[in-house]
Amino acid sequence: MEIVCRIFNSFEFQSIIRLILGFILAGIIGLERSSWSKPAGFRTHALVGISAVLIMLCGEYMSKTYNIDPSRIPAQLLSGIGFIGAGTILRDGFNVKGLTTAAGLLAVTCIGLSIGAGFYLGGIITTLIVYIILSYSYKISDRLDHFNILELDIKIHDNVKEALSKIEECLTDYQVEIKQIKRQNKEDKTEEGENIHIIANYKKKKFKKNEFLRNITSIESVKEVIEEQS
Repeated sequence: MEIVCRIFNSFEFQSIIRLILGFILAGIIGLERSSWSKPAGFRTHALVGISAVLIMLCGEYMSKTYNIDPSRIPAQLLSGIGFIGAGTILRDGFNVKGLTTAAGLLAVTCIGLSIGAGFYLGGIITTLIVYIILSYSYKISDRLDHFNILELDIKIHDNVKEALSKIEECLTDYQVEIKQIKRQNKEDKTEEGENIHIIANYKKKKFKKNEFLRNITSIESVKEVIEEQS
């Protein structure tokens, strides 16, 4: 029994447990992001989480071996994780995408550091809270927010000006406020027609999206309507 306790409390065994737990907890957050088809999914979060655990273990190991400050390496990791987070943030017109994923990567890093330090309870509880925030917060925001952003890619095969006029009338009828209309450059146009990108705001509770999209599609010159997911 004493030998088992000695093995369990050894740095090597604890390191294996922490690495596996860090991988699992970070992977849980990554799976939630993957379910929404976000740029950083299971693999990215799992890699960041297990790397954070390893960095913390490395700091602990160097502290025991060389008697240095164990917090120096983890502190550098928190500074460096900003570069990965910035890589997931994209600006597209009026929209900024990827902020939640970047914040998730920061949370996963902190979870990994806490597991690497042996603070299992904090890491597990934080994982549960982060997962709940990512999975269910949109239900609360849907009740609080009065407006939502609508992005449409519309293919028009001919009579572009007339089609645009009818599209604007339809947007007005449904109380959709246009924020941006972007047309193709002349060199990008083809014989098949022209692509129009529209960004607009609409009231969530009163807006009948399916009916609205059917009316846009029914316009004679409109060939295809695609709604972009933000």
